[in-house]
Amino acid sequence: MKMVKSTLAVLTTAAVLGVSSFAQAGATLDAIQKKGFVQCGISDGLPGFSYADEKGNYMGLDVDVCRAVAAAVFGDATKVKYSPLTAKERFTALQSGEVDVLSRNTTWTSSRDSGLGLNFAGVNYYDGQGFLVNKKLGVSSAKELDGATVCIQAGTTTELNLSDYFRANNLKYTPITYDTSDESAKSVEAGRCDVLTSDQSQLYAQRIKLADPESYVVLPEVISKEPLGPVVRQGDEEWFDIVRWSLYAMVNAEELGITSANVEEQAKSTKNPDVARLLGAEGEFGKDLKLPKDWAVQIVKQVGNYGESFERNVGVGSQLKIERGLNALWNKGGLQYAPPVR
Repeated sequence: MKMVKSTLAVLTTAAVLGVSSFAQAGATLDAIQKKGFVQCGISDGLPGFSYADEKGNYMGLDVDVCRAVAAAVFGDATKVKYSPLTAKERFTALQSGEVDVLSRNTTWTSSRDSGLGLNFAGVNYYDGQGFLVNKKLGVSSAKELDGATVCIQAGTTTELNLSDYFRANNLKYTPITYDTSDESAKSVEAGRCDVLTSDQSQLYAQRIKLADPESYVVLPEVISKEPLGPVVRQGDEEWFDIVRWSLYAMVNAEELGITSANVEEQAKSTKNPDVARLLGAEGEFGKDLKLPKDWAVQIVKQVGNYGESFERNVGVGSQLKIERGLNALWNKGGLQYAPPVR
């Protein structure tokens, strides 16, 4: 009887404190399986990261995270519906349940991670804030921007970063704020501002949309840390784990030399224990995540490993032509690193 009372006391305390994990564990996955797709929040059009082609098919580095999650849950990377969101809309859409996961070039910060009821599941792109200018402006460094008019996208971390950088360097500026990244890019092109500031990845993506991309240059200064990654609501650790390990499966696959071309052959072998565990030939790691045994096989087969996704969408062979840099694997001089499957 004392044990029953003790359990009831714990549950009552949890309810009073607003702890939702007792009631909500697994609720997101259950709802997704019932409706038959993952609802994914993405950007409102950012080449290389999340955008629609002329046929309306979504693609990009962030889109591939959504596809990886669908491949893990359903064995089918196409079972995703996309919600294009502005920076101002994105967190409300996730908090309200309008989307199941947000994969939209979103910076992991302490206030977002702890104050908005959200959890960041990992980092799929290490970035930093920079500046895009027309070559006609004749500047080669951000420290030459004293008195500049600067275009900024509202609802982003760039506003505070910009203020901090200019204050620290005793520079003055006039900010002009826009709701979307396209509006801010068009404004710098039209001459309404001297400079466009955003994450460097976004600057490269916006530059290729301009009428004369070669007339614009990204300045060398990187003024902030911007770890970008997928986000879920707090209160459902099961769903959080699925999203996190879907991303980690792609990173681990690259490190282990598993590609979309060889994954099915690799899945048959138990020669390398790390490969065997990741691909389901050994252990019950899929079961731990409430996923099929071949969850990681389906991710790599249908979406590719992290390196394949990077090169296809934003790498030197893509329109953006971005070097791996910080996004190289840890054993190749970069920061991309995933915990082992074991």
